[in-house]
Amino acid sequence: MFKKILIANRGEIACRVAATASRMAIQTVAVYSDADAHANHVRACDEAIHLGGSAPKDSYLR
Repeated sequence: MFKKILIANRGEIACRVAATASRMAIQTVAVYSDADAHANHVRACDEAIHLGGSAPKDSYLR
């Protein structure tokens, strides 16, 4: 079984995946840009990795 998963999504889907993983005792990691720093999916995960600035070219597309 998995020990840790990266949730490369945002919003409600990411929160649901994090909640299910938590119930299954699987650690979760979120990725986020400056614009998403206070988003629900970041708080829902066990770890969070900052990718960079708010613009996609500065974060998610790097």
